Amino acid sequence: MKPWIMAAVAVTCLGSVAQAEPSLERGEYLVRGIAGCGNCHTPLGPEGPVMEMELAGRVVEDNPAFLAVGANLTPAGRIADWSDADLARAIREGIRPDGTVIGPPMPFALYRGLADDDLMSIVAFLRTLPPVENDPGTSEYRIPLPPAYGPPVETVTAPPQAVTVDYGAYLAGPVAHCMECHTPMGPQGPMLDTDLGRGGFEFHGPWGTSVAANLTSHADGLAGYSDAELGAMITQGLMPDGSDMLPPMPYGYLAQMTADDLAAIVLYLRSLPALPDAG
Repeated sequence: MKPWIMAAVAVTCLGSVAQAEPSLERGEYLVRGIAGCGNCHTPLGPEGPVMEMELAGRVVEDNPAFLAVGANLTPAGRIADWSDADLARAIREGIRPDGTVIGPPMPFALYRGLADDDLMSIVAFLRTLPPVENDPGTSEYRIPLPPAYGPPVETVTAPPQAVTVDYGAYLAGPVAHCMECHTPMGPQGPMLDTDLGRGGFEFHGPWGTSVAANLTSHADGLAGYSDAELGAMITQGLMPDGSDMLPPMPYGYLAQMTADDLAAIVLYLRSLPALPDAG
């Protein structure tokens, strides 16, 4: 890692970071893998992501409530003028340097739980991307946005990396934000406290309509699937009967995760309290 990046992130980014061990390798693994940042920030072509424009921004969603635009995250985008601390705060708390709030679908209810070292690794890796000139436009919100998604985040430490329920919860929550899409939405956002993993959220796109599956241990959810079947569904988008699952699950990104990380996520999903499909 370039010394100035390491120093800028470690010193100015996030309060107490004595135990943080950020790295470019970890940042690349998160951004290009399990966190699936390109799923919203890389332009799409007829054949899928346009990788020569990786993370250069695109329109993510256009509906009656908002036009959401994933920003250009390369050094040619507006974040080039932001400090590492500014970028870290925008990712984790949804606050830009000018104080304005980033709106949905960025999953800040979960991103607020990103650990300091992982967040700093992401920031450091984004700084190494080749610049791509692309102006994807500006988000427009026809719904009120909160002044903030919560109080300032001081410091966060992730559970130890292991095949455990706790680490699986961290990966499926703050890192991969699985639980954002697979939890019903209420007036204040995903109902994580009452309906975690219950599914039912609809996604509309060129493929038609896909419905987020129930991820709980209920019979309506994952009870009937083996761990191997769940792994194939998560990383390959492949149902046990051989049929393909629909977007917007970022299968290509999730396929990059390690076997241990996948096992931890499956273990965590098995631990979710059983809830019937949202109806």
